Amino acid sequence: MKNNRTLIISLIAIVALFIGAVIFVPQLAKTSGESGQISAPDLSKYNLNGLIAATEDNGNIADHVKGDITTAEVVLYEYADYQCTACATFNPWIKELIKEYDGKLAIVFRLYPITSLHPNGIAAASAVEAAGLQGYWEEMGDLLFANQAEWYYSTGSNRTNYFISYFQSASKGEGDVAKFKEDMAGNTVKSKVNFDKAIAEKLGLTYTPAFLDSDGNELDFTKDDTEQTKSGIMNFFRSHIDAKLSK
Repeated sequence: MKNNRTLIISLIAIVALFIGAVIFVPQLAKTSGESGQISAPDLSKYNLNGLIAATEDNGNIADHVKGDITTAEVVLYEYADYQCTACATFNPWIKELIKEYDGKLAIVFRLYPITSLHPNGIAAASAVEAAGLQGYWEEMGDLLFANQAEWYYSTGSNRTNYFISYFQSASKGEGDVAKFKEDMAGNTVKSKVNFDKAIAEKLGLTYTPAFLDSDGNELDFTKDDTEQTKSGIMNFFRSHIDAKLSK
């Protein structure tokens, strides 16, 4: 009797597992179809060393620019990760340089979340792009960099709550929080993050922040003759910018 009971329980468990699988698989397929798989963009049709406009490939989100691209005589391309501590350090320095060169310098900012080092990099990039859809791209990015230590190790709803809080501050309470949350997980933002990341990988970049000039030359501020201090690195960039301006 005991053996029969065990056999019946085992059979019920197997049947339940089978029914669950039948129900779950279509649901999984449906979910995947709704969220959409973002395919790798064809970068051959873009000038990676030039300003990229809004296209279907990048979710109709054009390159972000710090400074005035219309007056800039020197344009640099920054590839950064919002969870990268060096990127957070560089952020105010870049702003100082742009102010110092007063309309002559612009920085094109592209996303390069390196997930092997920064598991929150894509989530952070998505939060900034979602804020950008409501007009708060730079403000949100500045807040994530400035408060990086606070959200660095957060996960799940904790991380989302931090991002919502920063969004509310960036928008001064005027942003649409429901839309922000929806956009963070939406395909528009996913396409932008995927597009920028694909460019960085295509260029063979291996670290952040990485800077290239408009000729595609990497500005390696880590080289031995550059003093690894704020003044040393700022002077490294000034030398390059001044050389470009003198031509």
